[in-house]
Amino acid sequence: MMAAMRLPPLALRGQLTRNEPMSRHTSWRVGGPADLWYQPADLDDLANFIAGLPAEEPLTWVGLGSNLLVRDGGIRGTVIATAGRLDGMERFDATGLRVGAGVYCAKVARFAAGADLVGAEFLAGIPGTLGGALAMNAGAFGGETWPIVEAVRTIDRRGVIRRRTPEDYQIGYRSVQGPGGEWFVSADLRLSEGDGGAARERIRELLNRRGQTQPTQQPSCGSVFRNPPGDHAARLIEAAGLKGYRIGQAQVSEKHANFIINLGAAQAADIEALVEHVRTVVRDKHGVSLVHEVRMIGEAAL
Repeated sequence: MMAAMRLPPLALRGQLTRNEPMSRHTSWRVGGPADLWYQPADLDDLANFIAGLPAEEPLTWVGLGSNLLVRDGGIRGTVIATAGRLDGMERFDATGLRVGAGVYCAKVARFAAGADLVGAEFLAGIPGTLGGALAMNAGAFGGETWPIVEAVRTIDRRGVIRRRTPEDYQIGYRSVQGPGGEWFVSADLRLSEGDGGAARERIRELLNRRGQTQPTQQPSCGSVFRNPPGDHAARLIEAAGLKGYRIGQAQVSEKHANFIINLGAAQAADIEALVEHVRTVVRDKHGVSLVHEVRMIGEAAL
């Protein structure tokens, strides 16, 4: 059921829409409508908004939608959109950066290099926001998010902000578990002083490698599956003969087998069916059960 807002409309400074197509906000370019879609003006506005929602209202948080499959029936409840909104970024001491959850990861990498700080270059290879990277311990090119995190700030349903440290979370490979009912709004990153020019060159090298090895010009979610211990999901998928395999307009990329691309008119159901087909074939051929790192949310179309 659509939310019954308790806040007067004039109290809100962000953008509120109803029945917002999620295909506009996911990198796969698929997904049905969200009942309510809210882009907060800033953190205070966000706190005001969510504190005014009914306690039972389902909440879904979305950054760039780059690791997200929204089913064709859409999302019930309210979606909070943080990309480009919780976008503050500042150097708070010699080696510390305070970054909002809505800042693009690539922008964090460039900002750090411009400040002669090193250790964040790998973030340039993550096609999402810092909030999304925190939620899943995203990684690229051998680096992971949480090793550079000194503290985070979260918000709960009452709009209360808390400061937490990595010790409050169980952090693993593409996995983060912590206090329930809280969402990331910013992080303090601890980096090292270094050669900013060398860091910028490293970023260029990583982006060039990404462009050469991944289908960056086609709609995808990035890597679909986690790498199993001691192996690579892409190798297993390719060895199973699945490169180029299609269901509808969803296809296993011929450039990188751990990517599924939208050829132009795919439905979320096509992509989800292809994900499950790949898992089944790889399990049957190799005896390995692949685990997808993409989040699948929402309802199937009726």
